[in-house]
Amino acid sequence: MSDAQQHYVFALVKDFTHMAFACAVDPLRIANLISGKPLYRWSYASLDGATASSSDGTKIEVQYAFKELPACDRLFVLSGIGMQSKDHTVLLQALRRIDRLSKTRIGALCSGSWVLALGGFLNGREASIHWEYHDSFMEQFPEVKLLRNVFVADGKYPTASGGTATADLMLHLIAKDHGQDLSVAVADQMVYNAVREATAAQRVSLQSRNGMRNPHLAAAIARMASAIETPVSPTTIAKDIGISTRQLERLFGKYLNASPKKYYRDMRLEKARHLLVQTEMSVMDVAIACGFESAAHFSRVYRTAFGCTPMMQRRHLG
Repeated sequence: MSDAQQHYVFALVKDFTHMAFACAVDPLRIANLISGKPLYRWSYASLDGATASSSDGTKIEVQYAFKELPACDRLFVLSGIGMQSKDHTVLLQALRRIDRLSKTRIGALCSGSWVLALGGFLNGREASIHWEYHDSFMEQFPEVKLLRNVFVADGKYPTASGGTATADLMLHLIAKDHGQDLSVAVADQMVYNAVREATAAQRVSLQSRNGMRNPHLAAAIARMASAIETPVSPTTIAKDIGISTRQLERLFGKYLNASPKKYYRDMRLEKARHLLVQTEMSVMDVAIACGFESAAHFSRVYRTAFGCTPMMQRRHLG
């Protein structure tokens, strides 16, 4: 371990998430404070090189424009809502230049993984992104090995899913650079007692989320989630998990107050809504991706569930 100072640069895309930003920078500041050494310094960059605006309206003064990103020890792309509709050409050109000409370790925080995937950096690699974007990300970038982990740090391009997961990644990097004792001390200073390993899932387990611990119900829901595009019947699901169809019906009624068929349909519709909101896929493609036999059938079911057609949903967003 070396006490040589490391320079971190954060490329802040307009409407970046402020919580992820604070969780990225403050662990570095606290590491310097506790160690009594300037272990880290950090700079910010934006498209115009003047300021960057977060989704809560906070403006941050920056030191660099994207087109002038410097070589550094680590460079993290941080974005938030609406990153799919933004033009990332300038940023991606700069990232490719730095990746090609320097030893800078490039990574992404929160929805910044979308930007790296768009540039091809994550092809064939494992990555994480905020859970809200999972469905659209998997449709848009099937060549990326998306994990539900809070962060992925072992590959060439580390990624964190956002929020406090960003702090988890930073604490992991501090431990790697300067030892576990310093990392723990930083976490203590943050009053952060629930530090997670990379393999921790972003969301609570199905059992906890549904207020139960029935393994058959959890297995049934997992089976549904694995067959969104090509739905299987409740009878098949029951057979696959080793119970009767009637038992399956009772489990869903008892714990979820819904039939297996309705729960499954709602799961598919929720994915459809994510795809409509977060991608430019056609309504027909969304219907197919979510297991509906035709656009007309999909539209009818969608309107019954959400009070608007898929096209109306998209126009409303525009």
